[in-house]
Amino acid sequence: MWLIWGDGSSAYSLAEYDTFKRHNLPVIGLIGNDACWTQIEREQIPMFQDDVACPLEYTRYDIVSQGYGAKGLEVGDEAQVEEVLRAAQKIAETDAVVVNCYVGKSDFREGSLSV
Repeated sequence: MWLIWGDGSSAYSLAEYDTFKRHNLPVIGLIGNDACWTQIEREQIPMFQDDVACPLEYTRYDIVSQGYGAKGLEVGDEAQVEEVLRAAQKIAETDAVVVNCYVGKSDFREGSLSV
């Protein structure tokens, strides 16, 4: 099973890796890490001319998952994507894993509503 998150939203349920480990559920979590609540920021800046509380740190979510007993992998550049995702699939044959994938900013979903 795959979970696909942005870095901000992953914080709501990343602790479930503890559950995945305790119940031997081999889940792959792919986190697109742009160090920002980008979906919120897209509306917030035009409305309030301020990005307060939107920027995040480039957190090592792969290391966070290891704290819950799972495995963690990091994608540092585009050339590694396929190799790291294949490694995650191999790990998921027996274990839960988080892939921390650094992504750039884009205008994807520009104009969509944030709830």
